[in-house]
Parts: sequence; C-alpha cells; structure tokens
Amino acid sequence: MAFDTFDEGISPGGMRSKSEIKTLICYLYNSVKESMDKDLIVQAILKQGLANYFETSSAFDDLVNNGNLIKSDDGNNNYTLSDNGILIAKQLDSTLAYSVKEKAFACAVKLLAEEKTSRENSVEIEKTPNGFIINCTISGGSIELFSFKLYAPQIEQALLIKKNFLESPSKVYKVMLALMTNDKESVGEALEELYNIS
Repeated sequence: MAFDTFDEGISPGGMRSKSEIKTLICYLYNSVKESMDKDLIVQAILKQGLANYFETSSAFDDLVNNGNLIKSDDGNNNYTLSDNGILIAKQLDSTLAYSVKEKAFACAVKLLAEEKTSRENSVEIEKTPNGFIINCTISGGSIELFSFKLYAPQIEQALLIKKNFLESPSKVYKVMLALMTNDKESVGEALEELYNIS
C-alpha cells in the first residue's frame, strides 16, 4: 500500500494512507451506530496517534463531498453514513489492522459518552464576593432528576468539583438517592465502586 500522507505525530502502527483513514472513519460510524460530529471523529483518531490532524480532517471532508457521509437531521452538526459509506465500511474494514480499529472505536465511544454526559448534566460556577457557588444538575432526558449547590472558597476547588461531578454524575445520584432513602446497602456499594474497595 502506498504511503501518501504526512506522518508527523503518528504513532508506530498508525495509518499513512488516505484510503485507510477514510475506511477507518466509515468503520467508526458503522460500528458506533450513532450520528457524530467531525470533531469527535478527528479527536478519536488523533488521541490514539493513528493519523495526523490535517490528513484526518481532509479525509473526513472528502467523505462528505463524495456523499459517503451525510448531515443528520438532529439539528446538530452531526453526520451519519450514507448507503455507500456503509458499503465501504463493510467491504474494506478487513483491510485495517485490528489494533487500529480497537483503539479508535474505544476512544470514539468514550468521547461520545463524555459528550452525552456533558449535554445531559450541567455544572455552572457562579462567582460570589466570598468565593464560588457550584450549581450541579443531573438530567434524565427531559426531566431534572437532581440538582444541588456547593460552596468553594477558591476557583481551583470549584473546578475540581465540576470535573469530578461530570466524570461520574450517576455515582453522585446513586449515593444521594441511597442516603435519602436510607438504603445502606446501596450506599456501601457506591462507596466501594468509588474507592475501588473489594
């Protein structure tokens, strides 16, 4: 296979062919089965050092221009595979190394989960004369399941609270619900999960 891409920033075993990058992008869409935006796909490939930014972005645009990727109708800047894109994914995914597919897929799923968590659960930091108020909200789609406020004297603490909340809002909800319903078993399970106690 001819190498026809820049290889700066690519890890050993990464892709150096435009056709490989396009095939991987189609494979990701076909495997994840959800509409995704360009940035998420590019980041999934870049984070694993599978190709560089310029080549990945260019390959994505080529797929859009050729009609392999089409804009989804979800009102966001997301794309889905066309029938021809699905055909590419099915026919050519065997040409990609298993390790490349595995790394890119795992990263795409993780980024998609982070994006969903960020969209459904929110944290706002409000500055006050004495410090910062952190407003946390857990959403269950169209329903607000749980919201609370915490005080932090410094911005570093406020940002840490925000980070930890967005990393595991379900754990926060599980612990609070267990405490409020006096479900000691669930509190214990949540704490074991949180601190990896076996």
